[in-house]
Amino acid sequence: MNIVHVSASRSYEVKIGQGLLGNIGEEAAKLTAGQTLVVSDENVAPLYLAQVVENLRKAGLTVSSASVPAGEASKCPEYYVNLLNILAAKRLSRSDAVIALGGGVVGDLAGFAAATYLRGIPVVQIPTTLLAMVDSSVGGKTAIDLPAGKNLVGAFHQPSLVLCDPDVLSTLPEDIFRDGCAEVIKTAVLFDRDLFDHLRENGMNFDREAVIARCVAHKRDVVCRDEFDTGERQLLNLGHTVGHAVEKCSNFAVSHGKAVAVGTAIMARAFSEDADEIITVLRAFGLPTETEFSPEELAEAALADKKRSGDTLTLVIPERIGKATLKKIPVGDLPAVIKAGF
Repeated sequence: MNIVHVSASRSYEVKIGQGLLGNIGEEAAKLTAGQTLVVSDENVAPLYLAQVVENLRKAGLTVSSASVPAGEASKCPEYYVNLLNILAAKRLSRSDAVIALGGGVVGDLAGFAAATYLRGIPVVQIPTTLLAMVDSSVGGKTAIDLPAGKNLVGAFHQPSLVLCDPDVLSTLPEDIFRDGCAEVIKTAVLFDRDLFDHLRENGMNFDREAVIARCVAHKRDVVCRDEFDTGERQLLNLGHTVGHAVEKCSNFAVSHGKAVAVGTAIMARAFSEDADEIITVLRAFGLPTETEFSPEELAEAALADKKRSGDTLTLVIPERIGKATLKKIPVGDLPAVIKAGF
């Protein structure tokens, strides 16, 4: 087992190891002796919810559960308010906990409910996708979407514990696993030439536990230096400005991981001396590097992105593998930047 310690506004551990799902009762009992609400989705619940609920009850906890439809559309005000009403009806207190069992959508939605109910109660993240393990479950960003754009309403709320069990990845459809690979590749492009080389040499057969731990450690380092996303943490948005635009233009038919792959490829072609290597690895993982949407369409969609500040937008520039910088540009320059990456 690997343990990554995160020292942010709340200190906590990210535990990564096979079989950890079976320890959830023991781990949760260290955080609360009262109630837990397990939030999952309709894909994950049939696989793991009964096991998690039984384990929590064996540890002496009172357990309720809630499930939402799978997919980005569940990250909306309706399901957020539904969760708040469930928490209130069950009378959870600040000494109780929410447990997010699922991918990034469940983690964001349940995390935001926990962040705002009673002005904040503990949340345990149990990510069940590679993407959530290496990215969204760590760092405390929680959010829901609005029609105007993704993640426009949210809060910073660090989890009390993150449990990553690579065994659960065996039930992921290969296409969803590839989505997570996009975030792993993004992390390597940003920070870690050795990790990039490991991915290039091993492809989809990379060492899962070691790679997850390495990605989490990189994110931990950035979050601890810039928890509230005012500077260095914005590096983690490599590929996301264009990626979120691809998601929005497709009405979320293009998944987050694939959209980030497209965004990363566009920024690499526009700016990186290692663009050919980056494109080659993305394609080797079966990820897209082009989009049907025009630079103008993507730029218009990106203007609603929360990363915009007045008349400027901060872009992540991947200079070479292992080194990236932040650059503010006028919003009017965005179509030309995107076009240069086509």
